[in-house]
Amino acid sequence: MQLDEYLSLDATALAELIERKQVTPAEVLALARQQADAVNPRLNAIISRLDEVADRRAADPKLQGPFAGVPFLIKDLDQEYRGFATSCGSRSLATDVAQRHALVTQRFLDAGLVIFGKTNTPEFGAKGVTESEYWGPARNPWNLQRTPGGSSGGSGAAVAAGIVPAAGANDGGGSIRIPAGCNGLVGLKLSRGLSPYGPQTGEPMFGMVAQGVVSRTVRDSAALLDAIIGPNPRAAYRVALPDRPFTAHITDRPGTLRIGYSTSSAITAHPHREAIAAVQQAAQLLSDLGHQVEEVEPPYDDAALARDFLTIWFAQLHRQVADIKKRTGARDNDFEADTLAMCELARSTGVLAPMQALEHINNYIQSLTTFHETHDFFLTPTLATPPLPIGATTTSHRLQSVARVMSRLRAGKVLALSGIMDELIQESLGWVPYTQLANLTGRPAINVPLHWTADRLPLGVQFVGRLGADGDLLQLAAQLEEAQPWAHRHPAAAATLD
Repeated sequence: MQLDEYLSLDATALAELIERKQVTPAEVLALARQQADAVNPRLNAIISRLDEVADRRAADPKLQGPFAGVPFLIKDLDQEYRGFATSCGSRSLATDVAQRHALVTQRFLDAGLVIFGKTNTPEFGAKGVTESEYWGPARNPWNLQRTPGGSSGGSGAAVAAGIVPAAGANDGGGSIRIPAGCNGLVGLKLSRGLSPYGPQTGEPMFGMVAQGVVSRTVRDSAALLDAIIGPNPRAAYRVALPDRPFTAHITDRPGTLRIGYSTSSAITAHPHREAIAAVQQAAQLLSDLGHQVEEVEPPYDDAALARDFLTIWFAQLHRQVADIKKRTGARDNDFEADTLAMCELARSTGVLAPMQALEHINNYIQSLTTFHETHDFFLTPTLATPPLPIGATTTSHRLQSVARVMSRLRAGKVLALSGIMDELIQESLGWVPYTQLANLTGRPAINVPLHWTADRLPLGVQFVGRLGADGDLLQLAAQLEEAQPWAHRHPAAAATLD
């Protein structure tokens, strides 16, 4: 197999060739590394390599599973690999070696995947861009001056650049769908409780985080998600699993669906014209396929939801940083200034604010459930703008210094009175105001790469479904993929990335 053939195949096709012994796992792994060596110095998508363990797996004649021998990358956040550090994008965890695999990592391994590296992520996954101070920015292979999104930005960039056909990702506020939207990939956030978590921690972010993948094809996403979902005896509760595999679900085509769409956002008063065009073109394609499509008012208050989301996010981040300090002896200088500011805001508000925000989740669930009584899916842009330039959301050195001083003085109330929460909403969520709804409500949502801008940048659209409609979302995505294929689209060839 030559590199150009490797780049043209998805994980399902590679697995079939390996099973038929037309190529060996070692040969395919060598091609993945060849591509990584060619493009990663400019992308900074992979931040650590697991070469020795990958070599042993690729050479194991007993390797089995639906993806036996297929090269794979995991995210350096909540996808721990035994014997290797999981930094979560932070200097504070640079030497925090995992004593056991995360359950999702074990299930990737059980599927036969050959994990040979870990991908870049912002500190603690706290931003929609992947630009940690510790690892440096990951870059978008469609344009190296643009972000690949976050927090699974390294995985998104690696898949789009052809290093691997799919990679591990997770999503607490859009962190699968945002990179998928930025890189022209498929990315499904599963319904709450379907994806595995632990055993290192309990359910992250009160159940808002879902493990998953980003991939180039719907069938890869379906099969990889089939591989990781399943009973978890260590979970806090049992969830109803799909009645049939996702791979079987996508072989059928949906009947006539009723889909409501909107580009409106109280956070982003004027979404970019390309984001609006992406939704309008998707609506037209859906109509051409026989679905009933209509423009609707957003079924929730996204300005209130954004404030509630960040209040909860800051509270869990404050707890996480406090735990790291206690467990490892890390000091303030081991954390980014933005992280310290978020933690101080959370500390100063006490327990009432996050508890109220958690209570408000029921309002969003009820509103979205009412919407789904008359509509199968809610269609929005995934991003309000094309992928941002690198550094667009970076806090100035002056404000970083102020944040460190405020944190040291425990002056969170002063920070709150300054209006910084509104600034953080605009900075963090202003370009991605559509994705947090699915996390707070536990609903499934998928990015489908249907649109490229005039500058050849991907700009996906998002569908949000009813609780448990994961297979239906994949089924619709498969129909759209058949009608308007995208997997053949690649960024600049490895040799000419500039």
